[in-house]
Amino acid sequence: MKTRITELLGTEYPIVQGGMMWVGTAELAAAVSNAGGLGIVTALSFPTPDDLAKEIARCREMTSKPFGVNVTVLPSIKPPPYEEYLKVIIESGVKVVETAGRNPQPFMPAFKAAGIKVIHKCTSVRHALKAESIGCDAVSVDGFECAGHPGEDDVTNLVLIPAVAAKVSIPLLASGGIGNGYQMAAAFALGAEGINMGTRFVATQEAPVHENVKQAMVDADERQTTLIFRSLINTVRVFDNKIAAEVLAIEAQPGETDFADIQPLVAGKRGNEEVLEGGDIDGGIWTAGMVMGLINDIPTCEVLLKRIVAEAREAAEVRVSALLD
Repeated sequence: MKTRITELLGTEYPIVQGGMMWVGTAELAAAVSNAGGLGIVTALSFPTPDDLAKEIARCREMTSKPFGVNVTVLPSIKPPPYEEYLKVIIESGVKVVETAGRNPQPFMPAFKAAGIKVIHKCTSVRHALKAESIGCDAVSVDGFECAGHPGEDDVTNLVLIPAVAAKVSIPLLASGGIGNGYQMAAAFALGAEGINMGTRFVATQEAPVHENVKQAMVDADERQTTLIFRSLINTVRVFDNKIAAEVLAIEAQPGETDFADIQPLVAGKRGNEEVLEGGDIDGGIWTAGMVMGLINDIPTCEVLLKRIVAEAREAAEVRVSALLD
């Protein structure tokens, strides 16, 4: 399976595991890379740049294949030392970086000087055009279906992917709501040259999350997500649980939402310790996408990637060709 994405990343398949806070560890990234995709270590999952350096070294011990690092820049009261994380990524010899959140332009000279390929996550055509203009090598187009931050435009991938493909010349990954090969084939037809999956990789054997979380994804359907922070113009798609309902109730109150009222409910540390590590599905906020409606099992990454590729080929060679003959 050859596309400009596989050529850019040096992978067997055009399948990328997107960066995920607390989940993008060496274990998962290496498993995805060993299976033929591109695994991603999430930089800010690690409290210090030195911890990230150690995680990159661990990942390199687990795989000889390409892997990348995610750097997400979001508004923060106390921003992490991004420049120090950047230095670690470069000095560790990482050759692919996924950027997300704010414009990565300040980082681009250093990335380019180090020969690093940059994939920027975008939720709109205008953001994709900007990413191309500053020198990003590819864009990962996040539709409204995605987990985490879908932007504020509410455009689904059925429209967003071809809209971006018509405007940019760099290759694009379809991201958000994708969990099988039939969808990958559809994304190819719309103009993508690869896929980026987050939620689907959480429900794999190698993902470092509690089995209760994985099983909750298998048991859920496509309706069991909700959108919080809409009142703050910082929308996030999360699993629809008791904590999410509390947040929405606060946001629904008259007047401007005070983030201080919801901060204890949505603390990332709480979501990590209570949910991802502790297995309490209602213990905190955790991101999940609509693709849960297509998750029916908890395979290894190798089984998952082989299945996706087989399904994509079936979609192209059997399902679509039969309609066109």
